[in-house]
Amino acid sequence: MLKSTIELTRKLVEMPSISTNSNLEVNKFIDEYLRIHGAKTELTTDPSGGKANIFATIGPDVDGGIVLSGHTDVVPVEGQKWTSDPFVMRQEGDHLIGRGTCDMKGFIACTLAIAPEFAKADLKRPIHFAFTYDEEIGCHGAKVMLGALKKSGRKPAIVLIGEPTGMKVIEGHKGCCENTTRFMGLEGHSSMPSSGVNAVEYAAQYIGELMDIAEALQKRTPHPYPFNPPWTTLTVGSVRGGIAHNVIPNSCKVDWSFRPVCREDKEYVRNRIDRYGDEVLVPKMQAVYPEAGMETEVVGDVVGFEPHPRSDAVAMAQELTGENSVGLVPFGTEAGLFQEMDISAVVCGPGYIGQAHKPDEFVDIGQLEACLTMLGKLIPKLSA
Repeated sequence: MLKSTIELTRKLVEMPSISTNSNLEVNKFIDEYLRIHGAKTELTTDPSGGKANIFATIGPDVDGGIVLSGHTDVVPVEGQKWTSDPFVMRQEGDHLIGRGTCDMKGFIACTLAIAPEFAKADLKRPIHFAFTYDEEIGCHGAKVMLGALKKSGRKPAIVLIGEPTGMKVIEGHKGCCENTTRFMGLEGHSSMPSSGVNAVEYAAQYIGELMDIAEALQKRTPHPYPFNPPWTTLTVGSVRGGIAHNVIPNSCKVDWSFRPVCREDKEYVRNRIDRYGDEVLVPKMQAVYPEAGMETEVVGDVVGFEPHPRSDAVAMAQELTGENSVGLVPFGTEAGLFQEMDISAVVCGPGYIGQAHKPDEFVDIGQLEACLTMLGKLIPKLSA
């Protein structure tokens, strides 16, 4: 089975599925492979039809099954110094090198390699395969796929998301909300500041409110969260506006983000900053120039994955891996979206996040072996 996993990883890597491009080639391959091995597959697409999710099932059509989840998109390679073609996998010792080997086509290959074994078994509960598009740029595909799953009325019990954790059991991570706020003012000569609407100055006031919110968030932590730091953080990433010293700028753009530890903090940030913009800044801007204003675009919104003290998914992963401990990760996953649907979630997969997103990305063969062992233990569990 390991040989099959390595070959499947190679095939998946050789089908570039960068988030900015279509993933239909890799989806077609996975869809046909799973159908050959007896799976019932369903596709959901983005509005353009150029990207798709796969949700496949082996076993009886009943609730209570287990989902093996991953994303098919990978990050770009432009500007990175690879020592070989990133989309031609090569093996060096125990390393499989290529874009996506670690994040997360190695895990997907493991699930495909073991799919025939699930098909042969007398499963009493189903095994599902959920592979999504655009995880790397905001988990857009998972939202579409889970919306369709909810409409279908089916309810899996557990999801195991195979992001690279070194096969450690992960029970939580913060959310990540990335935003761009644009200010539209009125240009003019700097010698007459009251005749214009200075977009940069209003952006500065907006940033000041964001910093006040960031300070307030540190005091909102209701109890010691296990994250580091334990509160919701907020940062401003960039500010761009203005063309010259003596011109009142008519536009400015602020990129900012926050990482909520809980859903209440997410609502608090959104409500407070929106209210400040709508009730304080915009009226002042429009008093000078009625067409002035501001707008915020949510560029990415990764739902947080909150640790639960009695998680069925975490208990299952500990049993399968033999791990007694659990941990947290600083990166985002699709686990929180499943959790919002009341599906118990856990993150555990081959490879290490430090090996992902960089030149000569790789996954250790030993990590794939450990993943195959874990997945193999699901067969008797679902057959009982």
